[in-house]
Amino acid sequence: MTHNPPPGFTWPNGAKLALSIVVNVEEGAEANIRDGDKGPEPVDELGVALKAPIRIHGNETNYQYGINRGAGRVLKLLDAYKVPATWTACSQALERAPWIAKAIMERGDEPCCHGWRWKFQAFMDEAREREFIRKGTDSIAQTCGRRPAGWLSRYLHTDITRGLLAEAGYTYHMDDYSDDFPYWDVVDMPGGGRKPIIVLPYALDSNDMKFWLAPALTTRDWLQYAIDTFDWLHAEAKQDGARMMSLGLHLRIIGRPGRIAAFRDFLDYVSQKDGVWMATREQIADAFAAAVPAPAITNTGD
Repeated sequence: MTHNPPPGFTWPNGAKLALSIVVNVEEGAEANIRDGDKGPEPVDELGVALKAPIRIHGNETNYQYGINRGAGRVLKLLDAYKVPATWTACSQALERAPWIAKAIMERGDEPCCHGWRWKFQAFMDEAREREFIRKGTDSIAQTCGRRPAGWLSRYLHTDITRGLLAEAGYTYHMDDYSDDFPYWDVVDMPGGGRKPIIVLPYALDSNDMKFWLAPALTTRDWLQYAIDTFDWLHAEAKQDGARMMSLGLHLRIIGRPGRIAAFRDFLDYVSQKDGVWMATREQIADAFAAAVPAPAITNTGD
């Protein structure tokens, strides 16, 4: 189902395209036997996936690079171009790198919960998943001084995840790749009752994970793909109605010296275009909700 903007809809300042920069912070929350996991996180760049109960110290430092160097480079570019961002952060990662939480809040950016740890929710029962969401929410509230408004799972989640998020008071859920515009969903909450929640679609095709997984893109290919995505949505938004674009980044990936220039070049390109509103996902959700009323709740259907 296509979710079209209402006639005449624009983002703030008359913009037709909302651009969301999403910075994932997962480093320090990945699988590790030191944290009670059965095995280590796979070494994606080497194609190594061990399930043996041993630590892969080299891979741990691969993740740590995102904290030590990658984060600073991403922050420097965001500051240079005065671009707001949503930081989809695993709560444990921010606990272990509190300076990043501090930097997020000093910039006025948005912390979005990416889970208590970087784990799949698909194999959790209701009680365990509810607790996973609670721990992630409470942790970010402590490290950032505010509750997160949005949630991003580690891709695999359950049939009741969205209902649990609505139950927990979340404004939006971003585990969705079905559109280029937000929409409302009315969900059954496992604890009882029904509630509307905003679905803010994300994107995997333009994500910098394309550097990480085989077959991998070169920096030039990724930059061109990101620019092509922007150009098409920018033109389509002017002609057919408002759109949003998501660009997903990871500290340990885009933050490498051979890749960070691609992000700089993307920011340089889009900052010269008119009709673009660069915003956090929370701001996008709020602007959508202000213009598109939530559906009425009924007992028989939506």
